[in-house]
Amino acid sequence: MSDTMIQAENIGKKYIITHQLHGKYTALRDVIVDKAKTLTRRFLSPSKTQQVNYSKEEFWALREISFDIKQGECIGIIGPNGAGKSTLLKILSRITEPTVGKVRINGSVGSLLEVGTGFHPELTGRENIFLNGAILGMSKRDIKEKFDEIVSFAEIEKFLDTPVKRYSSGMYVRLAFAVAAHLEPEILLIDEVLAVGDMAFQKKCLGKMDDIAKEGRTVLFVSHNMGAIRNLCVRAFWIESGKIKKIGPTYDIIRGYEKKQIKSYDTTSSIAIRDPREVKRSNFYFSRVEVLNTKGENSSIFKYQDNLILMVQLSGVFETDPYNVEFRIYKETGEFVCVGSSGAFHGISFNRNTKKIRIEIGPLILTNGKYNISLNIVIGNDRSDIWSKACSFHIVECHPFALKQEIKNPVCVVMHKFSALD
Repeated sequence: MSDTMIQAENIGKKYIITHQLHGKYTALRDVIVDKAKTLTRRFLSPSKTQQVNYSKEEFWALREISFDIKQGECIGIIGPNGAGKSTLLKILSRITEPTVGKVRINGSVGSLLEVGTGFHPELTGRENIFLNGAILGMSKRDIKEKFDEIVSFAEIEKFLDTPVKRYSSGMYVRLAFAVAAHLEPEILLIDEVLAVGDMAFQKKCLGKMDDIAKEGRTVLFVSHNMGAIRNLCVRAFWIESGKIKKIGPTYDIIRGYEKKQIKSYDTTSSIAIRDPREVKRSNFYFSRVEVLNTKGENSSIFKYQDNLILMVQLSGVFETDPYNVEFRIYKETGEFVCVGSSGAFHGISFNRNTKKIRIEIGPLILTNGKYNISLNIVIGNDRSDIWSKACSFHIVECHPFALKQEIKNPVCVVMHKFSALD
C-alpha cells in the first residue's frame, strides 16, 4: 500500500468575476438618483426593461498545482495574502472542486478553515461534536471515548449545551480545533483561523499539532507565523499568484520568502513623530523616536545578534525630578518579548532638562519577524506617559540554530544601555 496520502496533479481553480459597467466613479447621490429614475421608468413604462451592461473576467485562483504528500508529513504552506493558500485547502477538504486537474486523497480528512465552517449553527456544541465525528466515519462509542478530552481541551464546559451560533469567534475556534484534532482524522488541514484565538490557546494548539505529527498523521498548516511553521514543519510550500513558487525544506523556503519580503517592508517605521493630541496622561511626553543601526543610519531591518539604537526625544514640561525611561518589545502578534528600564536595571535617572536620550539595545537574540517597541516614562512606580507601538523593526537572516525552534519562553532581558544627550 502506498504511503502517499495526498496527490495533486495539475490542479487549477477558476472563478468568473462579473463587473457592472458604470463608466465613471459613482457617488452615493448618483446611486440614489439612478434608483429614483429606474422606479419612475418602471411606473411610466412597465413593459420596458432597462439593459444593464456587464463584463466578465476569468480569475484563476490556482494554476498548475502538483505535489505529493507522504504519511506523517507536516507541511507548512506560506505566501502573501491572496496567493491561493486557502483555496487549495478548500479543494483538499472537498469544500470546492478544482476546475481542472485531479486530487487523490488516501484517508479521512479533518479541517479547520474559516470560522463558521463545519458546524451547524443551530446545534449545540455537544451535538456538533457528535455530528463531526459521524462525518469522519466514527461510531458513537468512539466519539464518546474522546468526548471528555475534547471538552477539556476546548475549555467551554459551561457553554457545551448552547447553540454554537451564540459562541464568540474565539469560543468557536476552540471547539472546532479540539474536534478536528481529537477525532483522529488521518489528514488534518489547518488555516490561519488559529489567529482568532488568544496567545495561550494558540500555543496549546501548536503543541497539539506537534503531537499529531509525531503520531504519524499528516498535517497541512497555512500560516503567516513563520515561527510556528519552523517549529512544526519539515517541508514547506511557497505559493504566490496561484502557483507553487518553490517546495523544499522549511528553513530554505522561509529564508527565500523572507528575503523577498524585505523589499516590501515599510522603512519609514524607523522614524516616528507623535501627535501631541494623542498624549492623554502627562504634560511631559515622548514626541519623536528614531531607529538606527550601529553606523548611525536610519533602519528598520536588522540581522540576528545586531545591535539597535533608539534616539528618543521628549517634549513638554516636567515638574518633578527624577524620571526613568522604559522600553518594551513585543512580537507583531502581541506576544511580550523583553523589557528594559534605565532605573530598574541600571539605576540611571534623568532630570527635567534631559529631553534627548540614546538607548542601545542588543545583541538581538530574536527569531525572524516584525517587532514593535513601546516606550514609557516612569516616575516611581507610576507610568506617566505610554507610547504604545512607538516604532518597529524587522529581524531577518536569523542564525540557523535559532530557526530550528522558536524561543520556548519568549520573555527575556536583552542587553541595553541608556545615556542622556543633553
